[in-house]
Amino acid sequence: MPSDPDLKRLHWRAHHRGTKEADLMIGGFFDAHHASWTQSERALFSAMLEEQDVDIMAWALGTCEPPARFAGPMIEALKNLDYVRIAR
Repeated sequence: MPSDPDLKRLHWRAHHRGTKEADLMIGGFFDAHHASWTQSERALFSAMLEEQDVDIMAWALGTCEPPARFAGPMIEALKNLDYVRIAR
């Protein structure tokens, strides 16, 4: 877990979404990418966490276009889905 208080808060919010699927997808995305984020990217992720899980997941799966304010590199990384760990 990150030691920075802001990152700790984002970590908690990303991993406690309400459904296992959202926790895995959104939390997994945070785990894979947060270390390289700038302050503005942290702010963008924080704003994205204010959205509904079904919307975030639809953006990740490509079944729905994200709002213009979220379009860009973060959503493109979210679409890769290579950060979701699948138990076997």
